[in-house]
Amino acid sequence: MAEHSCDLVIIGSGPGGYVAAIRASQLGMKTAIIERDALGGVCLNWGCIPTKALLRTAEVYTNMKHASEFGLKADNIGFDIDAVIKRSRGVANKLSGGIGYLMKKHKVQVIEGTARLEKGGAAPIVKVKTKAGEDTVKAKHVILATGARARTIPQAGLEPDGKFVWTAKEAMVPDVMPKSLLVIGSGAIGIEFASFYNALGAKVTVVEMLDRVLPVEDEEISKLAAKQFKKQGMEILTGAQVQSLDKSGKLAKASVKLKDGKTKEIEAERVVLAVGIVGNVENLGLETVGAKIDRGHVVVNEWLETGARGLYAIGDVVGAPWLAHKASHEGVICVEKIAGQAGVHPLDVTKIPGCTYCQPQIASIGLTEAAAKAAGRKVKVGRFPFNGNGKAIALGEPEGLVKTVFDAATGELLGAHMIGAEVTELIQGYAIARTMEAVEEDLMHTIFPHPTLSEMMHESVLDAYGRVMHV
Repeated sequence: MAEHSCDLVIIGSGPGGYVAAIRASQLGMKTAIIERDALGGVCLNWGCIPTKALLRTAEVYTNMKHASEFGLKADNIGFDIDAVIKRSRGVANKLSGGIGYLMKKHKVQVIEGTARLEKGGAAPIVKVKTKAGEDTVKAKHVILATGARARTIPQAGLEPDGKFVWTAKEAMVPDVMPKSLLVIGSGAIGIEFASFYNALGAKVTVVEMLDRVLPVEDEEISKLAAKQFKKQGMEILTGAQVQSLDKSGKLAKASVKLKDGKTKEIEAERVVLAVGIVGNVENLGLETVGAKIDRGHVVVNEWLETGARGLYAIGDVVGAPWLAHKASHEGVICVEKIAGQAGVHPLDVTKIPGCTYCQPQIASIGLTEAAAKAAGRKVKVGRFPFNGNGKAIALGEPEGLVKTVFDAATGELLGAHMIGAEVTELIQGYAIARTMEAVEEDLMHTIFPHPTLSEMMHESVLDAYGRVMHV
């Protein structure tokens, strides 16, 4: 047994935890971080990074199949699924090692083990079960950054079993390349896996309980996405629900209730369950120290403080939006507030960009058109299609749309919504605009380089005010 003393201890080393640790070190705090698995958490090891490696493979493979459209020849193309997975795991492992380097650079102590909270004085005492026994960590402040895991459906046959029914983790390291795949849920995770496997030749069916795919996105973007997915060969069933799953044979047989009340039987080699996530709040002693849990997530205030003295929580464990960059930003806010830094602001979720890395890519920030109207705003809406942009046409990516939503009275940029090539990179331009409280004139007077995809952002703004140039 060992006893450690520090200013701040962080439980969990995902993008919330390790960024908080680095910022704390920069501010002169003696910091320790506790991790029960691999540094980098789910995002780096089993989420954001390895899935993007898989999706990049799918993108390259798709482009190879269209080589003739670029005057190129690519005959007898194919893929090795084991090599695809190996590359993805290699990318994740390299970056996980990089987090270890950053911890050493910033003199953050890394303790390997599983943490549990006990009542203390100014902050809870942290007990850590390690390979050698049990360590005790006493700190002035404790940050909980334990992340989340895949939500499961408590229904016969739909429980993940690692064979027929996969969570995202199994879908990243498949035992076989399935010829058919059923994806339950059409949020970012579900659609990204649907896109990956569809591009590699699987017959993909997506079942979504709500009335459209990617239901958190602007309705216009959702419709365009569904159109493209269907064009790529996916079957999209919205307003539908899987009622049972029979795994007794060689194929999983799903009984799906459609929106018209009829039942459709779907057979698939594998099923991906992507119906959301739930916070890792169990066996941490949260109730013992006085922290509150609501629907699987830790309750915090605007400064990430829990109901327990000296205990804070950040990232996925505190709820939506479940995004790595949100967790990182919360980590910085939390640490700077603890340190008494001037100018710290609570998180504004309307300024967080969201990205889905399917084909075509989807990105958004702020209010949808419907949400803005529901909030009582009178709006001006601008649109610009990819097929009006020279760079998009030159890239062979003429399908897509950039949509902007402004307050009609003030010119405030309320939201931006995009579908098409590289929009996950473009969205940051609008994120900066939201942070700087830009109005339409600021964006109109900004010079966008030509030829670029970013010109469509400018054109969409102009369109909202009747000044569009190229359509």
